[in-house]
Amino acid sequence: LEYSTLHVMGNSKNLSESTPPRKMDRLAAFLGSFKLTALVLDPKLPVKGPSLWLHEPLQGGGRIALRMTSHSQPPADIRAVVAIDFENAANPLMKAIPEEISVALDDVPALSATTQAFLSEVESNRCGRLAALDRLAEVMVLMVLRQLIDEGGHQAGLFAALAHPNLHRALVSMHDHPEKAWNVEQLAEVAAMSRTQFMTKFRRIMGTSPMNYLGTWRLALASRQLKEGHSVKSVARRVGFNSAEGFSRAYSRVYGKSPKARRD
Repeated sequence: LEYSTLHVMGNSKNLSESTPPRKMDRLAAFLGSFKLTALVLDPKLPVKGPSLWLHEPLQGGGRIALRMTSHSQPPADIRAVVAIDFENAANPLMKAIPEEISVALDDVPALSATTQAFLSEVESNRCGRLAALDRLAEVMVLMVLRQLIDEGGHQAGLFAALAHPNLHRALVSMHDHPEKAWNVEQLAEVAAMSRTQFMTKFRRIMGTSPMNYLGTWRLALASRQLKEGHSVKSVARRVGFNSAEGFSRAYSRVYGKSPKARRD
């Protein structure tokens, strides 16, 4: 946790959103905790689940769209379709994405260059083509998610909070260190906001309290780790519960089954 980069002077009441500290990596915890995979599809076939759609024209324009729902008939201007699996049902980030977002390639040069490299591989027959397509598709997904955060134009929800110049620091701290015994005062300090500012802004944007969100994040990570075969006791410790018993009660209350049942 980058406490060394945060200098809080005086009483917390003097903290202000007007001078936000340096941004932190807002996607690292999701990429580290959930597996992102991408699969190139035949653009003429129906699409099930989340997918990236590359729209014509190819030269001087074009756009890439992230769609979260299935489609039976892709539009005529589609050049390529990529199915996305980012552990969609378990990943809070995927649950927070709007039904459809669209990015103009001219607005994001790095994404445009990656897209052109991807399309070049689509049309080629070179060795390692499939591996290259998979990797480039994953990078495109990452860049679209990054753009969604950077735009910061969403009214409420996880992406809006990740775009906020102060709130994202508290979120990243929770994401990166779920094992820490966080309290509201500590999170407000990390966000460089007063306690009242922090609580009000967090609830307004996220629709829940910081501690409720932290609990939800801990259990999402726990479910992922249990699936990998880790013991209930070790998972409880890793995600910040004081005891395996307390963890088991919280997990069962949310998921309707015991952690052991998930692990087995």
